[in-house]
Amino acid sequence: MKKVAFITLGCKVNQYETNGMSQKFLEKGYEIVEHHNKADIYIINTCTVTNMSDRKSRQMLRRVKELNKDAIIVACGCYAQVAKKELEKIQEIDLILGNNEKKEIVKYVEKYIENHKKQIEIEDVMYQKEFVDFGDVTYTEKTRAVIKVQDGCDRFCSYCIIPYARGRVRSRRPESIVSEIRRIAKEGIKEIVITGIHIASYGKDFKEEYKLIDLLEEINKIEGIKRIRLGSLEPLLITEEFMQRLIKLEKICHHFHLSLQSGCDKTLKRMNRRYNTNEFRKIVTILRKYYEDVILTTDIIVGFPGETEEEFETTYKFLEEIKFYKMHIFKYSPRKGTKAAEMKEQIDGNKKEERSQKLIKLSVKNEKEYNQSFIGKEVEVLWEEKKEGIYKGHTKNYIQAYYKETESKKTKELENKIEKVKCIGEEKEHIIVTL
Repeated sequence: MKKVAFITLGCKVNQYETNGMSQKFLEKGYEIVEHHNKADIYIINTCTVTNMSDRKSRQMLRRVKELNKDAIIVACGCYAQVAKKELEKIQEIDLILGNNEKKEIVKYVEKYIENHKKQIEIEDVMYQKEFVDFGDVTYTEKTRAVIKVQDGCDRFCSYCIIPYARGRVRSRRPESIVSEIRRIAKEGIKEIVITGIHIASYGKDFKEEYKLIDLLEEINKIEGIKRIRLGSLEPLLITEEFMQRLIKLEKICHHFHLSLQSGCDKTLKRMNRRYNTNEFRKIVTILRKYYEDVILTTDIIVGFPGETEEEFETTYKFLEEIKFYKMHIFKYSPRKGTKAAEMKEQIDGNKKEERSQKLIKLSVKNEKEYNQSFIGKEVEVLWEEKKEGIYKGHTKNYIQAYYKETESKKTKELENKIEKVKCIGEEKEHIIVTL
């Protein structure tokens, strides 16, 4: 029995697909082992969202050979999809596969075992029209399951390589999604995360009229599932019509990750984002109207080509106004093959770092103030794990909660249970609760 190890870089979609690939190997009689153990086959599911992601992918591909010099090394995923010429130069790699080839990975590995010739199997994803469905695959994070419903993106933001790595929008059939979630519910999973490359585009490739909200209404009916959490959303998805239907779905988590990227209209235009700050402001107003306890998080890029001090200050003031719970700050790095990489006025690294630190401080301040505002209030927490007498979980609006057991107050096992608790304090990035 040959041993297979996986290393997954990047997003939840990649993690979901790794789980799908591992199940394919299990079905064929292979043994799956942890990536730090000696294996016969190492599969690195690569990411290419930033230059740092590329570098990590290359490092991992070289490093695993040290664990077993005779092992078969497979590079697959987004970096492999867009940078096969770079990967060809890495001697340690035996097999290079794109994103569409993941479903047939066992076939390609066994073909290599048979003839021992370096292989490159990469289909052009831009011509892929159908969603590649792994079937009933579940990637579970503790007590929540991640469900991939969509692949690809048609937006072509000027800084982003992902449309070239993932192709056009392809949506998974709703009956396949519902079937998987029903099985998950029977296994006792209470929370699911709806993920994809651009889930706001779900259904746009179907011949019939069917959108993300239609899918969410179907999922909300499934018995056993208590929470439906949405992955990163295109802001323009949020309309009055959308919210009037969403508000009726009691299982939807009141946490929305809206990818803003910049709070300056001039910068947004160069990024080829499809909205301006005034539209975004209205979207936030709509969300806060329908959900009083809503938590908003976002992604921000600092140092985008041409970002002046004035543009950055405009962004800072807008972020102060919107007051996100948490912001993920990224320093812009040029991605070869994108329009932004060819733009003039690339920003100095020190300036990017300075702007990044300023926004990180604002994010930490916002998070602390939000957490403090919950002190004295009751919240529902889904408990995910227990370590050294401390339970960790999340509220419905995705605030991390801690509960510490004491010798004098032992409690029943809480893992994978939803409990109403009282917030009694905050510390760092979480709230402290009592039962």
